[in-house]
Amino acid sequence: MSSKVQVSRVTAPADLEKVFAIRREVFVVEQNCPPELEWEFEDESTHFLATVDGESAGACRWRKTEKGYKLERFAVLAKFRGKGVGQELVKTILADLPPDASYIYMHAQIQAIPLYEKFNFVKIGEEFEEAGIRHYKMVRG
Repeated sequence: MSSKVQVSRVTAPADLEKVFAIRREVFVVEQNCPPELEWEFEDESTHFLATVDGESAGACRWRKTEKGYKLERFAVLAKFRGKGVGQELVKTILADLPPDASYIYMHAQIQAIPLYEKFNFVKIGEEFEEAGIRHYKMVRG
């Protein structure tokens, strides 16, 4: 039986708590990111929650910056990795951006680059470290 992955834009406090719990688990607990670096720009961001058969599985967000539209905080809980959750998050977040979103970029963790390349993102510049994790800036072509 295949699992049903669903991604929704969320604004309700209870749903945002689920988003933050996923990010806490993936970034703070699993990847040892300092919590103070994890929680920023929450109010100006548009948040998404992925569920698998109704269970919280992943999260991401976008926000408008002075450069363009930045996709951020893609996180999938360990037990749901490899099940298409990341792809659904990327598809949904891209479809949600305003029609005038011409410059779309992100800071991608090394292991996630192949996923983003499937959606026409290309690496720009040199590898860098953010919160102790290797990244590349990626821009949608």
